[in-house]
Amino acid sequence: MTPFIVLTVAFLVFLGLHKLRLPLLSSWVVCLRWALAAMFLLTASAHWGSRRADLVAMVPDALPNPELLVTISGIAEIAGAVGLLVPRLAPLAAGGLALLLIAVFPANIHAARESLSIGGEPVTPLIPRAILQLVFIAAALIAGFHRPRGERGASTRSAVAIDRSASRS
Repeated sequence: MTPFIVLTVAFLVFLGLHKLRLPLLSSWVVCLRWALAAMFLLTASAHWGSRRADLVAMVPDALPNPELLVTISGIAEIAGAVGLLVPRLAPLAAGGLALLLIAVFPANIHAARESLSIGGEPVTPLIPRAILQLVFIAAALIAGFHRPRGERGASTRSAVAIDRSASRS
């Protein structure tokens, strides 16, 4: 539940800064990207901290080398978080994060079924966790594929220029 709280609070803070006309936060989509980046950096930090053993325990027994899988997923979360903040990379990062969220869901299922804990707190039960996972996937895809006006404008102008030059020929 902590990642959802971080996502929500960060989004509201960034949205407030956007309303103050902070140039870096040019639209609500950019605010969502920053909020998701904060959330994924938080979740990635658990991959190497005191909660690492809890994450390793979440990996289903059928999967090989849980330690390596936890490390790879943590690196992917960091890369995705950074990628969301680079407009040209945001769609790729968002797609990768959505796939990552799908890929790690079996670990969430295993954790819920086995009544595991993370940092001494019980994991979120399966149905609420599934709903959260869908919210995170939707947020990532919206952040990556919904273009803010400034980003959309450049590609639209290029397409119009190409179309005009083609029609002159």
